[in-house]
This record gives sequence, structure tokens and C-alpha cells, in this order.
Amino acid sequence: MDDLDRKLLNRLQRGFPIDPEPYRIVGEALGISEDEAFSRVKRLKEQGVIRRIGAVFEPGRLGFVSTLCAARVPPERLEVFIETVNACEGVTHNYERNHSYNVWFTVIAPSPEKIADFLGDLREKTGISDILDLRSVKKFKIDATFDL
Repeated sequence: MDDLDRKLLNRLQRGFPIDPEPYRIVGEALGISEDEAFSRVKRLKEQGVIRRIGAVFEPGRLGFVSTLCAARVPPERLEVFIETVNACEGVTHNYERNHSYNVWFTVIAPSPEKIADFLGDLREKTGISDILDLRSVKKFKIDATFDL
């Protein structure tokens, strides 16, 4: 990764342009062409440096609720459980952790009742009953940008 890649990543973290030609705008800001900006982003994504470029919405402002869940899944059932969670509508993140609760995921739904239904269905489908519903009590905004 060179200095231009670092500048590109800094620019992308602080606001991807909402425009029909976003890479042209990013390129202009960095003094490079649209094609070069796009090619660099594509390469960084292929290398795993960029995982995702997309909008982040606050569920409550859209009339939804969300929760963080933690599941205790036996190693021999891990793959099937993760595949099942990943296939579910409303799951936004899913991570395996080195912890007794080894699968953590977030879910968004129109109501707390729908989240309860989702978790009940997930328990039934997978046979995993130890799933915690860890809804936030107080919200803290964390700036997850990194100056490269």
C-alpha cells in the first residue's frame, strides 16, 4: 500500500460521494483519474483491505430496532449455524469469536417482537438455544475512522 492508497482510504472513510460518478469525484480530490481511483479501490477490496463500501443507517431513525446477539455454538455445529444466520433477512453482521459465546451477530427488525420471533425461529432451525439478546441500554457513537 502506497501513500496514495492511504489518502484514498482516508477519503473513503469520511464520506463516499452520493453521485452517479463517485470515483470521478474521489479521483479529482486526490489528483488522479476516475479509472485509477476505481482500480485502486478494486485492488484494495481484493486484498481484503476494504471489506465493504456502503451506507450505514441508524435503525431507530428509520422506525426499526436492532440488537446484538451472542450464541454459544458447539464447534461441530458452527458451520451450519453461521450459514443459517447469514441467510437470514435482517442480519447485518456476523462474527466468530474466541469466547464461550463464539458467534456474535446483529439483527435489525421492524419491532422488538419481530426480533423475538427471529431468535425463536433461529433456535428452532438450528437447535442452538443459548443465544443472548443484548439490546443496548444507552447508545454511544463511536467514530470508526482511522487516519492512515
